[in-house]
Amino acid sequence: MNIDELNRLKNWFTAYVSDYYTGEPDYDRNIRLKEEHTDHVCRNMTDLIDPLNLSGNDRHLAEAIALFHDVGRFEQYRLYRTFFDRESENHARLGLKVLAEKKIMPSIERSERRILSRAIAFHNAAILPQNESSRSLLFMKLIRDADKLDIWRVVTQYYREKKASPNPAIELGLPDGPECSPELIQAIWNNTFASIGHIRTLNDFKLLQISWVFDLNFKKSFTLLTERGYIDQIRSVLPQRPEVLRAVDHALDHVRQAASQSYDTLNSHNL
Repeated sequence: MNIDELNRLKNWFTAYVSDYYTGEPDYDRNIRLKEEHTDHVCRNMTDLIDPLNLSGNDRHLAEAIALFHDVGRFEQYRLYRTFFDRESENHARLGLKVLAEKKIMPSIERSERRILSRAIAFHNAAILPQNESSRSLLFMKLIRDADKLDIWRVVTQYYREKKASPNPAIELGLPDGPECSPELIQAIWNNTFASIGHIRTLNDFKLLQISWVFDLNFKKSFTLLTERGYIDQIRSVLPQRPEVLRAVDHALDHVRQAASQSYDTLNSHNL
């Protein structure tokens, strides 16, 4: 993808999102939340691809994937007033539907169009598809890491400001009780990405966010996560019970070890 094509996509995205603002403050703050999220994911993508020495065209393709990964969120919120896929529809599939209806993709070269579509389709999936090309998997893993890094930014900022400005859309409407489901704690001990199907409370959602450390793919992702301190910040707003804190410390140990590995060791294993 050349720079002119990328700039066309950026201009279209800006105009597309602008049409979702209504002037209603509570509604618009969630549209703004996703627009700002997209901007930060694009920045994270740039940080992640810098060490990879990608060609110019592949860099532009990675940026386009970051730009469009959540394009379905705006229509999702307009239709359902939620960002919870289980109570609305899969926002990745909705995003691909939007791009098809708006006829944004046809001018993109065919092989790049497929990679872009597959990366969007699987950016929020529990597992990646089998029998995917190594090039396609690279872009899938890049967007998954770039996305997680910014979701951590969004939620940690929200947890700090929650009392002054609660937002049910970020909390997915979950009850804010003291419970933590054992399945979420066990998933962390098992070094696995926890299942959203086990989430019953906001604390479970926080533990799910911590379990994402076991689904990161690049040394740079672990380095940025360590520098930004997101897991420590989530730890501070969880129940300070021994079984919870020990599980979070286990996740933090994984992050520190991964961040300290050599670049080649970590990335050759994951790509």
